Amino acid sequence: MRALLPTWSEWKPAFRAPGTDLMAGLIVALVALPLALGFGISSGLGAAAGLATAIVAGALAAVFGGSRFQVSGPTGAMTVVLVPIVHEHGASGVLTVGLMAGVMLVALAFAGVGRAVRFMPAPVIEGFTAGIAVVIALQQFPGMLGVSGAEGEKVWQSAFDAVRRFIDDPHATAPVTALVVAVVILIGGRYLPKLPFALVAVAVATVVASVFDLDLARIGAIPAGLPAPSLGFLQFDELTTLLLPALAVAALAALESLLSATAADAMAVGTRHDPDRELFGQGLANIAAPLFGGVPATGAIARTAVNVRSGARTRLAALTHAVILAGIVYLAAGLVADIPIAALAGVLLATTVRMVEAASLAAIARASRGDAIVMAVTFFVTVAFDLVTAVVIGIGFALVLAVRAIAREASMQQVPLDETDHLGEEHDLLRDHIVAYRIDGPLFFAAAHRFLLELSDVANVKVVILRMSRVSALDTTGALVLADAVTKLQHRHITVLMSGLREDHRARLSAMGALPAGGEDAVFADTGAAIAYARRFLPITRRAH
Repeated sequence: MRALLPTWSEWKPAFRAPGTDLMAGLIVALVALPLALGFGISSGLGAAAGLATAIVAGALAAVFGGSRFQVSGPTGAMTVVLVPIVHEHGASGVLTVGLMAGVMLVALAFAGVGRAVRFMPAPVIEGFTAGIAVVIALQQFPGMLGVSGAEGEKVWQSAFDAVRRFIDDPHATAPVTALVVAVVILIGGRYLPKLPFALVAVAVATVVASVFDLDLARIGAIPAGLPAPSLGFLQFDELTTLLLPALAVAALAALESLLSATAADAMAVGTRHDPDRELFGQGLANIAAPLFGGVPATGAIARTAVNVRSGARTRLAALTHAVILAGIVYLAAGLVADIPIAALAGVLLATTVRMVEAASLAAIARASRGDAIVMAVTFFVTVAFDLVTAVVIGIGFALVLAVRAIAREASMQQVPLDETDHLGEEHDLLRDHIVAYRIDGPLFFAAAHRFLLELSDVANVKVVILRMSRVSALDTTGALVLADAVTKLQHRHITVLMSGLREDHRARLSAMGALPAGGEDAVFADTGAAIAYARRFLPITRRAH
């Protein structure tokens, strides 16, 4: 427990020289404000829920998380998962799911699961990141086109419905507003990346819409402050029904937060996050956020990157971002209410463009056909179905391809015996009656049948020596197939010997009854000892036959 809690040493540098962190926190808050509003609306719980998440979850994750640069709050990836939960279970279902997911994340932290993210295949990560970007863009179609009440179970279905309704009754104000905001953010961010163009563009759009009385849907009134914490949303009779959605939210929160923390490590020299502590911090954040009406939160890659590039040094920057957002909620809620929804749609459209790294996608596609397939499948399933299904299927494809590649590395080849100092007649004896096979690589379910069954077809020999020192892995299937091949050879009166067998492999083969006849007496420390035994054994065998 002590390893998961914050220490004073983490905060001492912040209080010695807080200026840089305070400025970085201000910049991140200005970037996070429109994103929190937009993702809150996209989730279906409203702008106030997005702000509550950014404030409460952002503060707790900054204090208790495992990365000193991580900025947490509502994200597009989480919104993708929450939309179907809102449709099926309502707002109270989302809050309950967030609370359950938080408890699960804390449990994962204590179980030490955080380190597992390093095994996530890169094609899967790139595939679902690109898929998330497309899904977030599709979510913005109703707001961007000024259409309300778009219908459809899946995001792409509601996007097509919004396009259909817009064609029936076209009006340019909303799409022009969204596109102008997106273009300003993308162009401005390219040349002046440290300036909060998202906030500037939204502010200008709000002023223009108010001055010219443009026909644009607005966010509407939000509470001037956070509500008192409450568990009134919790419905115990629905906990079983919400278990699977909570697992999906917890899995996504863990994955996205750890990936974001890893990205922060790569951007900042000499830093390394604690993955289990990061899960602990995100767990506490997700337990607390629903109490204030907030949606589930994760580490946000875009805001974390802004934090690092703005010069943040300690956790104070991320905490400052949450405090500034709280000040905006309590002091400027009326101004936020006038923001056009189309302007926020433009902010999120620009965010989706920035999410996709075209060079990285192209590099993976060129690397191998298998990686390209994994990435494409993950992308398609993310867009067509949901993120968690996409990750599961993508990892499944990646594992199949990895097993196939490893199996191809396994080989068995006949090798010459060491005939140094042997007499000529002994050379002939060894060459004619003893054959040695060296097995290289893993001897497991995907590789065993391919070459071990070939072993049983060996002919015109009296002794087969299996050189096992280069077997890197041996599973139960490999042991059973090996036992089958050894049995077939012995039925044809061919003696089987083994050399160089590792102790753990010896124990497995012995337990499976896969050692040659004679048991431990047929297993030798090295090939030389096996050859010497075979030379003594052959004359006895020949007389017997």
